[in-house]
Amino acid sequence: MKTLILGAGYAGLAAATKLKPTPGLEALLVEQNAYHTFETRLHEAAAHNTRVTLPLIPLLRGTGVNLEQAQVDSVNLDEREVLLKDGRVLTYDTLVVGLGSVTNFYRIPGLAENAAELKDVADADEIFTFVNRAYSGDYVGNRDIVVGGAGLTGVELVTELAQRAEVLSKARGLPPFQIHLVEAGPKILPVLDDALRAKAQRTLEGYGINVLTGHRLMQATADSVTVQTADGEQKVIPAGKIIWTGGIQARDIVRGEKLEKGPGGRIAVDAELRAKGYPDVFVIGDMGLALNQEGKPVPTTAQHAGQQGRLTGKNLMHLAKGQPLEAYEPTTLGEFVSLGGLMAVGWMKLPWNQKLAITGGIAHVMKRASEWRWRASID
Repeated sequence: MKTLILGAGYAGLAAATKLKPTPGLEALLVEQNAYHTFETRLHEAAAHNTRVTLPLIPLLRGTGVNLEQAQVDSVNLDEREVLLKDGRVLTYDTLVVGLGSVTNFYRIPGLAENAAELKDVADADEIFTFVNRAYSGDYVGNRDIVVGGAGLTGVELVTELAQRAEVLSKARGLPPFQIHLVEAGPKILPVLDDALRAKAQRTLEGYGINVLTGHRLMQATADSVTVQTADGEQKVIPAGKIIWTGGIQARDIVRGEKLEKGPGGRIAVDAELRAKGYPDVFVIGDMGLALNQEGKPVPTTAQHAGQQGRLTGKNLMHLAKGQPLEAYEPTTLGEFVSLGGLMAVGWMKLPWNQKLAITGGIAHVMKRASEWRWRASID
Protein backbone atom coordinates (compact mmCIF):
# COMPACT_ATOMS: atom_id res chain seq x y z
CA MET A 1 0.00 0.00 0.00
CA LYS A 2 1.82 3.06 -1.30
CA THR A 3 0.98 5.89 1.12
CA LEU A 4 1.77 9.58 0.86
CA ILE A 5 1.56 11.84 3.94
CA LEU A 6 1.46 15.48 2.85
CA GLY A 7 2.74 17.97 5.41
CA ALA A 8 4.70 17.68 8.67
CA GLY A 9 2.61 19.98 10.80
CA TYR A 10 0.95 18.73 13.98
CA ALA A 11 -1.42 16.40 12.12
CA GLY A 12 0.88 15.02 9.44
CA LEU A 13 3.83 14.48 11.77
CA ALA A 14 1.60 12.75 14.34
CA ALA A 15 0.43 10.35 11.63
CA ALA A 16 3.96 9.65 10.40
CA THR A 17 5.49 9.09 13.84
CA LYS A 18 2.63 6.83 14.92
CA LEU A 19 3.58 4.36 12.18
CA LYS A 20 5.77 1.33 12.68
CA PRO A 21 7.32 -0.80 9.90
CA THR A 22 4.36 -2.82 8.63
CA PRO A 23 4.33 -5.46 5.90
CA GLY A 24 2.57 -4.09 2.83
CA LEU A 25 2.83 -0.44 3.98
CA GLU A 26 5.19 1.88 2.11
CA ALA A 27 4.96 5.42 3.52
CA LEU A 28 6.50 8.68 2.29
CA LEU A 29 6.25 12.01 4.14
CA VAL A 30 6.28 14.98 1.77
CA GLU A 31 7.27 18.25 3.48
CA GLN A 32 8.90 21.37 2.07
CA ASN A 33 11.02 21.99 5.20
CA ALA A 34 13.54 19.66 6.82
CA TYR A 35 12.00 20.47 10.20
CA HIS A 36 8.74 20.53 12.13
CA THR A 37 7.60 23.91 13.50
CA PHE A 38 5.94 24.34 16.89
CA GLU A 39 3.37 26.79 15.51
CA THR A 40 1.86 27.31 18.95
CA ARG A 41 5.18 28.88 20.03
CA LEU A 42 5.81 31.17 17.06
CA HIS A 43 4.90 34.18 19.21
CA GLU A 44 7.97 33.41 21.33
CA ALA A 45 10.17 33.27 18.24
CA ALA A 46 8.73 36.58 17.03
CA ALA A 47 9.52 38.37 20.29
CA HIS A 48 12.61 36.58 21.61
CA ASN A 49 14.05 34.58 18.67
CA THR A 50 13.27 31.36 20.56
CA ARG A 51 14.01 28.17 18.66
CA VAL A 52 10.72 26.53 17.72
CA THR A 53 11.72 23.81 15.24
CA LEU A 54 12.75 20.16 15.35
CA PRO A 55 14.61 18.29 12.56
CA LEU A 56 12.42 15.65 10.94
CA ILE A 57 14.90 12.86 10.15
CA PRO A 58 15.53 11.86 13.80
CA LEU A 59 11.77 11.87 14.49
CA LEU A 60 11.14 9.40 11.65
CA ARG A 61 13.64 6.80 12.83
CA GLY A 62 11.94 3.50 13.56
CA THR A 63 8.73 4.45 11.74
CA GLY A 64 9.51 3.01 8.32
CA VAL A 65 8.56 6.40 6.85
CA ASN A 66 10.84 8.08 4.31
CA LEU A 67 11.08 11.87 3.88
CA GLU A 68 10.77 13.70 0.56
CA GLN A 69 11.65 17.38 0.99
CA ALA A 70 9.45 19.04 -1.60
CA GLN A 71 6.59 21.53 -1.88
CA VAL A 72 3.14 20.35 -2.94
CA ASP A 73 1.58 22.37 -5.74
CA SER A 74 -1.76 20.57 -6.15
CA VAL A 75 -3.58 17.32 -5.46
CA ASN A 76 -5.91 15.58 -7.95
CA LEU A 77 -7.98 13.01 -6.09
CA ASP A 78 -9.72 11.70 -9.20
CA GLU A 79 -6.37 10.90 -10.86
CA ARG A 80 -4.66 9.89 -7.57
CA GLU A 81 -1.84 12.31 -8.31
CA VAL A 82 0.16 14.82 -6.25
CA LEU A 83 1.91 17.49 -8.31
CA LEU A 84 5.04 18.98 -6.76
CA LYS A 85 6.33 22.52 -7.34
CA ASP A 86 9.38 21.11 -9.12
CA GLY A 87 7.14 19.46 -11.72
CA ARG A 88 7.32 15.89 -10.46
CA VAL A 89 4.15 13.83 -10.03
CA LEU A 90 3.68 11.36 -7.18
CA THR A 91 1.02 8.65 -7.20
CA TYR A 92 -0.51 6.80 -4.26
CA ASP A 93 -2.81 4.04 -3.10
CA THR A 94 -3.62 5.86 0.14
CA LEU A 95 -3.23 9.56 0.81
CA VAL A 96 -3.05 11.62 4.00
CA VAL A 97 -3.55 15.36 3.50
CA GLY A 98 -2.26 17.46 6.39
CA LEU A 99 -1.13 20.63 4.64
CA GLY A 100 -2.59 23.02 7.18
CA SER A 101 -4.00 26.46 6.58
CA VAL A 102 -3.17 29.87 5.19
CA THR A 103 -4.03 33.30 6.53
CA ASN A 104 -7.49 34.61 5.70
CA PHE A 105 -7.31 38.35 5.05
CA TYR A 106 -11.08 38.56 4.38
CA ARG A 107 -10.47 40.76 1.34
CA ILE A 108 -9.74 43.76 3.55
CA PRO A 109 -8.19 46.36 1.23
CA GLY A 110 -4.42 46.59 1.55
CA LEU A 111 -4.16 44.04 4.37
CA ALA A 112 -2.52 41.15 2.49
CA GLU A 113 -0.06 43.56 0.87
CA ASN A 114 0.96 45.42 4.04
CA ALA A 115 0.52 43.09 7.01
CA ALA A 116 2.91 40.49 8.34
CA GLU A 117 1.56 37.06 9.30
CA LEU A 118 2.56 34.58 11.98
CA LYS A 119 2.32 31.20 10.25
CA ASP A 120 5.94 30.07 9.99
CA VAL A 121 9.49 30.76 11.12
CA ALA A 122 10.11 33.32 8.39
CA ASP A 123 7.15 35.38 9.66
CA ALA A 124 8.52 35.26 13.21
CA ASP A 125 11.95 36.32 11.95
CA GLU A 126 10.43 39.30 10.15
CA ILE A 127 8.68 40.52 13.31
CA PHE A 128 11.76 39.94 15.49
CA THR A 129 13.90 41.92 13.03
CA PHE A 130 11.49 44.86 13.10
CA VAL A 131 11.41 44.97 16.90
CA ASN A 132 15.21 45.08 17.11
CA ARG A 133 15.42 47.65 14.32
CA ALA A 134 12.83 49.85 16.04
CA TYR A 135 15.11 50.04 19.07
CA SER A 136 18.27 50.84 17.13
CA GLY A 137 19.69 54.32 17.48
CA ASP A 138 19.31 55.17 13.79
CA TYR A 139 15.70 54.05 13.33
CA VAL A 140 13.48 56.72 11.78
CA GLY A 141 9.70 56.44 11.59
CA ASN A 142 6.78 55.07 13.56
CA ARG A 143 7.70 52.30 16.02
CA ASP A 144 4.17 51.31 17.06
CA ILE A 145 2.67 47.90 16.26
CA VAL A 146 -0.91 47.03 15.32
CA VAL A 147 -1.98 43.42 15.74
CA GLY A 148 -5.30 42.43 14.19
CA GLY A 149 -7.22 39.59 15.84
CA ALA A 150 -7.56 38.95 19.59
CA GLY A 151 -7.74 35.18 19.52
CA LEU A 152 -5.05 32.90 20.95
CA THR A 153 -2.32 33.90 18.51
CA GLY A 154 -2.94 37.63 18.72
CA VAL A 155 -3.10 37.77 22.51
CA GLU A 156 -0.03 35.59 22.99
CA LEU A 157 1.91 37.67 20.47
CA VAL A 158 1.13 41.10 21.96
CA THR A 159 2.05 40.04 25.50
CA GLU A 160 5.41 38.65 24.38
CA LEU A 161 6.07 41.78 22.31
CA ALA A 162 5.22 43.98 25.30
CA GLN A 163 7.71 42.07 27.45
CA ARG A 164 10.38 42.36 24.78
CA ALA A 165 9.73 46.10 24.45
CA GLU A 166 10.14 46.55 28.19
CA VAL A 167 13.53 44.79 28.15
CA LEU A 168 14.78 46.77 25.16
CA SER A 169 13.52 50.06 26.60
CA LYS A 170 15.56 49.60 29.77
CA ALA A 171 18.62 48.41 27.88
CA ARG A 172 18.65 51.19 25.28
CA GLY A 173 17.00 54.12 27.05
CA LEU A 174 14.09 54.42 24.64
CA PRO A 175 10.38 54.52 25.49
CA PRO A 176 8.39 51.34 24.73
CA PHE A 177 6.50 51.27 21.46
CA GLN A 178 2.70 51.33 21.66
CA ILE A 179 0.94 48.05 20.85
CA HIS A 180 -2.65 48.17 19.57
CA LEU A 181 -4.70 44.95 19.61
CA VAL A 182 -7.66 45.32 17.23
CA GLU A 183 -10.61 42.93 17.44
CA ALA A 184 -13.86 43.18 15.48
CA GLY A 185 -15.77 41.08 18.00
CA PRO A 186 -17.02 42.30 21.37
CA LYS A 187 -14.39 40.44 23.43
CA ILE A 188 -10.93 38.96 23.37
CA LEU A 189 -10.25 35.22 23.60
CA PRO A 190 -13.74 33.84 22.85
CA VAL A 191 -12.49 30.32 23.71
CA LEU A 192 -12.31 31.26 27.41
CA ASP A 193 -15.04 31.88 29.97
CA ASP A 194 -15.74 35.35 31.34
CA ALA A 195 -13.59 35.08 34.50
CA LEU A 196 -10.48 33.90 32.66
CA ARG A 197 -11.07 36.42 29.90
CA ALA A 198 -11.28 39.24 32.45
CA LYS A 199 -7.98 38.10 33.98
CA ALA A 200 -6.36 38.13 30.54
CA GLN A 201 -7.82 41.57 29.80
CA ARG A 202 -6.35 42.99 33.01
CA THR A 203 -2.98 41.49 32.16
CA LEU A 204 -3.01 43.09 28.71
CA GLU A 205 -3.93 46.45 30.18
CA GLY A 206 -1.17 46.05 32.76
CA TYR A 207 1.32 45.74 29.91
CA GLY A 208 -0.01 49.02 28.50
CA ILE A 209 -1.49 47.33 25.43
CA ASN A 210 -4.29 49.33 23.79
CA VAL A 211 -7.10 46.76 23.45
CA LEU A 212 -9.69 47.83 20.88
CA THR A 213 -12.59 45.35 20.91
CA GLY A 214 -15.59 46.12 18.71
CA HIS A 215 -13.24 47.71 16.17
CA ARG A 216 -13.33 46.29 12.67
CA LEU A 217 -10.20 46.71 10.58
CA MET A 218 -11.38 48.31 7.34
CA GLN A 219 -8.17 48.86 5.38
CA ALA A 220 -4.40 48.94 5.71
CA THR A 221 -1.62 50.96 4.14
CA ALA A 222 2.14 50.64 4.49
CA ASP A 223 2.10 52.75 7.66
CA SER A 224 -1.44 52.75 9.09
CA VAL A 225 -4.73 50.93 9.53
CA THR A 226 -8.26 52.29 9.48
CA VAL A 227 -10.66 50.84 12.05
CA GLN A 228 -14.41 51.29 12.46
CA THR A 229 -16.51 51.00 15.61
CA ALA A 230 -19.97 49.44 15.76
CA ASP A 231 -21.60 52.88 15.43
CA GLY A 232 -19.71 53.61 12.22
CA GLU A 233 -17.03 55.91 13.57
CA GLN A 234 -13.70 55.47 11.77
CA LYS A 235 -10.21 56.36 12.89
CA VAL A 236 -6.71 55.91 11.52
CA ILE A 237 -4.01 54.29 13.65
CA PRO A 238 -0.44 54.96 12.46
CA ALA A 239 1.90 51.97 12.73
CA GLY A 240 5.43 50.97 11.91
CA LYS A 241 4.39 47.32 11.76
CA ILE A 242 1.03 45.69 11.03
CA ILE A 243 0.51 42.03 11.94
CA TRP A 244 -2.65 40.08 11.06
CA THR A 245 -3.68 37.05 13.13
CA GLY A 246 -7.42 37.42 12.56
CA GLY A 247 -8.30 34.25 10.68
CA ILE A 248 -7.28 31.18 8.71
CA GLN A 249 -8.63 29.13 5.84
CA ALA A 250 -7.74 25.69 4.49
CA ARG A 251 -5.21 25.50 1.68
CA ASP A 252 -7.12 25.41 -1.60
CA ILE A 253 -4.95 22.93 -3.49
CA VAL A 254 -7.01 19.72 -3.40
CA ARG A 255 -9.26 18.97 -6.37
CA GLY A 256 -11.90 16.27 -6.82
CA GLU A 257 -15.31 16.02 -8.50
CA LYS A 258 -16.93 14.51 -5.40
CA LEU A 259 -15.15 16.73 -2.89
CA GLU A 260 -17.35 18.44 -0.27
CA LYS A 261 -16.16 21.62 1.41
CA GLY A 262 -17.49 23.56 4.37
CA PRO A 263 -16.69 26.84 6.17
CA GLY A 264 -13.18 28.12 5.63
CA GLY A 265 -12.72 25.76 2.70
CA ARG A 266 -12.28 22.77 5.02
CA ILE A 267 -12.87 19.37 3.40
CA ALA A 268 -15.76 17.33 4.81
CA VAL A 269 -14.66 13.98 6.22
CA ASP A 270 -16.41 10.87 7.52
CA ALA A 271 -16.17 9.27 10.96
CA GLU A 272 -12.73 7.83 10.13
CA LEU A 273 -11.44 11.20 8.83
CA ARG A 274 -11.60 10.18 5.16
CA ALA A 275 -12.70 12.71 2.56
CA LYS A 276 -16.34 12.06 1.69
CA GLY A 277 -16.46 10.29 -1.65
CA TYR A 278 -12.78 9.30 -1.43
CA PRO A 279 -12.30 6.39 1.00
CA ASP A 280 -8.55 6.19 0.32
CA VAL A 281 -7.91 9.82 1.30
CA PHE A 282 -7.57 10.98 4.90
CA VAL A 283 -7.79 14.73 5.54
CA ILE A 284 -6.56 15.85 8.95
CA GLY A 285 -5.69 19.01 10.85
CA ASP A 286 -6.77 22.46 9.65
CA MET A 287 -7.81 21.19 6.21
CA GLY A 288 -10.33 18.64 7.46
CA LEU A 289 -13.87 19.41 8.59
CA ALA A 290 -14.26 16.78 11.30
CA LEU A 291 -17.31 16.87 13.56
CA ASN A 292 -17.49 16.31 17.30
CA GLN A 293 -20.04 14.24 19.21
CA GLU A 294 -22.58 17.10 18.98
CA GLY A 295 -22.17 17.41 15.23
CA LYS A 296 -20.20 20.67 15.46
CA PRO A 297 -16.88 21.34 13.66
CA VAL A 298 -13.81 20.32 15.62
CA PRO A 299 -11.62 23.38 16.35
CA THR A 300 -8.46 23.88 14.32
CA THR A 301 -6.09 23.48 17.27
CA ALA A 302 -2.80 21.66 17.69
CA GLN A 303 -4.22 19.19 20.20
CA HIS A 304 -7.02 18.12 17.87
CA ALA A 305 -4.63 17.93 14.90
CA GLY A 306 -2.39 15.66 16.95
CA GLN A 307 -5.32 13.43 17.92
CA GLN A 308 -6.39 13.14 14.29
CA GLY A 309 -2.86 12.37 13.14
CA ARG A 310 -2.29 9.64 15.71
CA LEU A 311 -5.59 7.98 14.86
CA THR A 312 -4.82 8.14 11.14
CA GLY A 313 -1.44 6.53 11.71
CA LYS A 314 -3.17 3.66 13.51
CA ASN A 315 -5.75 3.37 10.74
CA LEU A 316 -3.08 3.22 8.05
CA MET A 317 -1.59 0.21 9.79
CA HIS A 318 -5.08 -1.29 10.16
CA LEU A 319 -5.61 -0.87 6.41
CA ALA A 320 -2.32 -2.56 5.58
CA LYS A 321 -3.30 -5.51 7.79
CA GLY A 322 -6.87 -5.72 6.45
CA GLN A 323 -8.34 -4.72 9.81
CA PRO A 324 -11.36 -2.42 10.38
CA LEU A 325 -10.74 1.29 10.92
CA GLU A 326 -11.33 3.14 14.18
CA ALA A 327 -13.66 6.14 14.31
CA TYR A 328 -12.48 9.55 15.46
CA GLU A 329 -13.68 10.65 18.90
CA PRO A 330 -12.33 14.14 19.59
CA THR A 331 -11.65 15.31 23.12
CA THR A 332 -10.56 18.72 24.37
CA LEU A 333 -8.18 18.27 27.29
CA GLY A 334 -8.02 21.99 28.05
CA GLU A 335 -6.98 25.35 26.65
CA PHE A 336 -4.20 27.58 27.93
CA VAL A 337 -3.16 31.03 26.77
CA SER A 338 0.32 32.35 27.43
CA LEU A 339 0.37 35.95 28.65
CA GLY A 340 4.11 36.52 28.60
CA GLY A 341 6.87 35.15 30.80
CA LEU A 342 5.55 32.78 33.48
CA MET A 343 1.97 34.06 33.22
CA ALA A 344 -0.90 32.15 31.58
CA VAL A 345 -4.62 31.50 31.99
CA GLY A 346 -6.72 28.54 30.95
CA TRP A 347 -8.62 25.46 31.98
CA MET A 348 -8.17 21.71 32.08
CA LYS A 349 -10.75 18.98 31.70
CA LEU A 350 -11.82 17.05 34.80
CA PRO A 351 -13.91 13.88 35.12
CA TRP A 352 -17.66 14.11 34.52
CA ASN A 353 -17.18 16.90 31.98
CA GLN A 354 -16.09 19.44 34.57
CA LYS A 355 -13.51 22.19 33.99
CA LEU A 356 -10.84 23.52 36.35
CA ALA A 357 -9.83 27.15 35.76
CA ILE A 358 -6.13 27.86 36.35
CA THR A 359 -4.19 31.14 36.25
CA GLY A 360 -0.68 32.37 36.88
CA GLY A 361 2.45 30.27 37.09
CA ILE A 362 0.58 26.98 37.44
CA ALA A 363 -1.27 27.70 34.19
CA HIS A 364 2.08 28.41 32.55
CA VAL A 365 3.36 25.02 33.72
CA MET A 366 0.22 23.33 32.39
CA LYS A 367 0.67 24.98 29.00
CA ARG A 368 4.27 23.82 28.90
CA ALA A 369 3.14 20.33 29.95
CA SER A 370 0.87 20.14 26.90
CA GLU A 371 3.88 20.92 24.73
CA TRP A 372 5.97 18.27 26.52
CA ARG A 373 3.20 15.73 25.90
CA TRP A 374 3.27 16.62 22.21
CA ARG A 375 7.04 16.25 22.08
CA ALA A 376 6.82 12.85 23.82
CA SER A 377 4.12 11.69 21.38
CA ILE A 378 6.34 12.23 18.32
CA ASP A 379 9.63 10.93 19.75
